Amino acid sequence: MKNTANTADTAGPGLLNGKVAFISGAGRGIGAAAARLFAREGARVLLAARTEDQLKTVTEEIRAAGGTADYTVCDLADTASVRAAVDRTVEVYGRLDLAFNNGATIQHPGPLDELPEADFDHITSVNLKSVWLAMSEEVRAIRTTASGGAIVNNSSVGSLGANPVLPVYGALKRAVNSLTESAAVTYGPEGIRVNAIAPGGTLTEMVRAWEEATPGVIDRMRSTTPLGRTADPAEIAEAAAWLLSDRASYVTGTVLRVDGGARA
Repeated sequence: MKNTANTADTAGPGLLNGKVAFISGAGRGIGAAAARLFAREGARVLLAARTEDQLKTVTEEIRAAGGTADYTVCDLADTASVRAAVDRTVEVYGRLDLAFNNGATIQHPGPLDELPEADFDHITSVNLKSVWLAMSEEVRAIRTTASGGAIVNNSSVGSLGANPVLPVYGALKRAVNSLTESAAVTYGPEGIRVNAIAPGGTLTEMVRAWEEATPGVIDRMRSTTPLGRTADPAEIAEAAAWLLSDRASYVTGTVLRVDGGARA
């Protein structure tokens, strides 16, 4: 796959031309790569995350490349903050067509009985409750401002089978898959498509932190991936962009593996 992480070509109609897109977890990693890509592909983007300096940096990069971007600080563990972030998109651009629910947090690696209850509650709030809440608000906004739309949730290949190293993370991502499928059936008649992507090993800040906590993780990812490498965040963003685009107009309710063949 072509790596578009550092390109700035905005000429001509793009994959998402004329659309308004909301992206959570957009300050770094896959979310930041998605924000840059969606803007290059013609979308007006609203970036949301907790860390304002990261959001400002990505937003300024997009604008410098000729794209249209704004941002809002959003804590995915806070209900009012998530609602306000989606509302901010409509306030800035007048509509919402697309959403990429990417923000997440990882658990400390280890057996499920060693995870503190407070950590379980926090991870659940960010990785599952916030996705449910964001989808609810996004459907409302799409329904009232556009003639249809598309939502993509970021899951994980770790949701597709046993996950003894990240058991709660994997379980919550599996729940995201279920929400995705249910929403696709519920909102399809309204012209709202809902899909998920399930990335494999990707060199994000989250994975690097996991590597620091458990050295050797990245090497294991590479060794169990038929393509023999980890993904660049921009490669994952490409899959999300396609699912959000009209070129995927007959695709809904799917969880698309983007894993270099790791789960083949």
